[in-house]
Amino acid sequence: MTYIVNKVKELAVGFDEQTLKSIEINPLIIEAGAIQQVAPYLKEKNYKRVIVAADAITYEIAGKALKEAIESLSISAHVTLIKPDRHGDVIADEASIVQLLLDIQQTGAEVVIAAGSGTIHDISRYAAYTAGIPFVSVPTAPSVDGFNSKGAPIIIRGEKKTITAIGPDAIFADLELLANAPAPMIAAGFGDMLGKYTSLLDWSFGAAEGAEPYSEAVAEITRISLHKCIEHVEQIASREQEGVRILIEALIESGLAMLLFGQSHSASGAEHHLSHYWEMEYIRLGKRQLLHGAKVGVACAEISKLYHRLAAEEKGLAFAANPEKARREIDALPDEQTIRNWLRQVGGPDATEELGVSDDLLERSLQEAHHVRPNRYTLLRAFNESK
Repeated sequence: MTYIVNKVKELAVGFDEQTLKSIEINPLIIEAGAIQQVAPYLKEKNYKRVIVAADAITYEIAGKALKEAIESLSISAHVTLIKPDRHGDVIADEASIVQLLLDIQQTGAEVVIAAGSGTIHDISRYAAYTAGIPFVSVPTAPSVDGFNSKGAPIIIRGEKKTITAIGPDAIFADLELLANAPAPMIAAGFGDMLGKYTSLLDWSFGAAEGAEPYSEAVAEITRISLHKCIEHVEQIASREQEGVRILIEALIESGLAMLLFGQSHSASGAEHHLSHYWEMEYIRLGKRQLLHGAKVGVACAEISKLYHRLAAEEKGLAFAANPEKARREIDALPDEQTIRNWLRQVGGPDATEELGVSDDLLERSLQEAHHVRPNRYTLLRAFNESK
């Protein structure tokens, strides 16, 4: 499935060979039955001891079969079931990472297999990075664009921080597993892709007015992946294998774009900052967590609503150095209703009320969420700092 990497490389104008080589993932397999190729891959790599990281749900979906297949090839396979917190959520925090790290140390594991969705991958990538061993990605739902990311969003003492870690050596995305993922998780993956509308706008703004580093090639790779999802929204909503293939490919392409650039600007703007703000508030209040992509999709609609309002007001963009440029880019941004309609079409939440995000929390997040990533110069940050 190297065509995905090759396609990204073709668009990566201006990047040197070393950078292009850094985004290679081999193998990168997206097909029905891909999970059956994991054990032979490990055997070919001559691994003797591996750890499968999963939670109670993903163990039944993929972890158990992986363990049996790996052991059938005389490779020692230990399963680490990441424990949920006191609210029943598996989260990427200090406790989860230490749990996996201890098992890596005690078993002498040479590689971690991440069998799960975004959270399991974040725990696995950071634990593997800390232990100095590789990890392999086996996604169980097309729910996020972080499967091949090198950044691990970790909750540290209630605060969400994105920490540099490692990307996977290989990805085995089984379309049978992914198509059978719960409908809300497929909708969450689509929501994560929708968020690129506002992240790309914020990145362009930050480059023009905040001296942010920028790559038009990386922006274009992300834009193409986003538009592919919009063009095939009906197939994605149907949750058939072809629609799921389109979605998981787009998510991986977005991840490759981030790898290429070395930072997440193309895929994470004010909409992600709102999402992270809500997540930290839920942890503080002891509330159950929400799917990342579900939050991002709704947050994208809210950011679009705010940006369009600013563009419509006579002096709404007076804080911008180039208000006309900002207004043109906002005019090209789908309005909140269009975004909400797409979210509804795939069966995801489309409003903060459905997420349980109160009006007060929404208002606070719109005023304070830019502090989540203080090194990012988004339009939201510029607006709030101008008050």
